[in-house]
Amino acid sequence: MPDAWYVTWPILYEFLRVTTHPRVMRRPWSAPQAWAFAAALLASPGLGVLSPTPRHADVAEQVISEHPRLAGNLFHDAHTVVLMREHGIRRICTRDTDFHRFAYLEVVDPL
Repeated sequence: MPDAWYVTWPILYEFLRVTTHPRVMRRPWSAPQAWAFAAALLASPGLGVLSPTPRHADVAEQVISEHPRLAGNLFHDAHTVVLMREHGIRRICTRDTDFHRFAYLEVVDPL
């Protein structure tokens, strides 16, 4: 579907963590405010939530073998890449430059 777009549960929880964190946001949202925004995203037409498939471990092994220097916080990004690869998705819209490390992806800066 050309207008489809995707998110993962870890990304949604990271959004909730950041938007409610008083050391990150000058005026953090309450948990209900942040969840209302996330719920509106989840109700959006064309949005899919990527979940692991039975191939998850095999695809994770591929990604890790292609990037043997993965460490620390990059595993959060690698998890996203594994889910994308499992579902045949190559394009990611993000400002996170770490995704450029994964040759599989077409990284688009949304701004």
